[in-house]
Amino acid sequence: MIHNPNNLVTTGKPLEEAAKVMVMIHGRGSSARDILSLSEYINDDSFAYVAPEAANGTWYPNSFLRPLNENEPYLSSALQMLTSLRARLQSDYNFKLPQIYWFGFSQGACLMLEYVARNAMEYGGIFGLSGGLIGPTGTPRNYEGSFENTPIFLGCSDVDTHIPKERFLESERVFRDMGANVTAKLYPNFPHTINEDELNFVNLLIAGER
Repeated sequence: MIHNPNNLVTTGKPLEEAAKVMVMIHGRGSSARDILSLSEYINDDSFAYVAPEAANGTWYPNSFLRPLNENEPYLSSALQMLTSLRARLQSDYNFKLPQIYWFGFSQGACLMLEYVARNAMEYGGIFGLSGGLIGPTGTPRNYEGSFENTPIFLGCSDVDTHIPKERFLESERVFRDMGANVTAKLYPNFPHTINEDELNFVNLLIAGER
């Protein structure tokens, strides 16, 4: 496996004591510690936060819009790493699926959204910021399973240089069709970054207020 499933950074409550856990997936050229810094903006002190670290700072080498085989074997390794991490959270720390939350930004959001689409279940919440499902235009989205009303928030700029608006909207449709309770928001002329409004939506969904 290219990505080491044991290369994890944690913050928040200890995993043994937390009522909920948020898996946070960093973007290309970033790090686990970088994405974990966003946990300071989550208004819920019952979470443990865990962030895996990509090999050499990137989950896969090419654009998420390229044919899937062009990002192998890195993409499969990254997806398998998330499977291993989820299994550990369930078996070693007894988290139930509705206690597991997913958060990703940029390349990390693309990886995370593709992972949960392939493993649709009732999670606590899914937060994909500046990301979309992986693969070129026309990729079949024959995912199985249901999100059973899992709250999902998707946020992105409408002119993001990495994430085409069409892919963002396609991802929203796919998750909605798979039974998720989706909130999607495009921000006019916004840069490729995370904004305060997005974090507010994340907090509202965690609190069950949307």
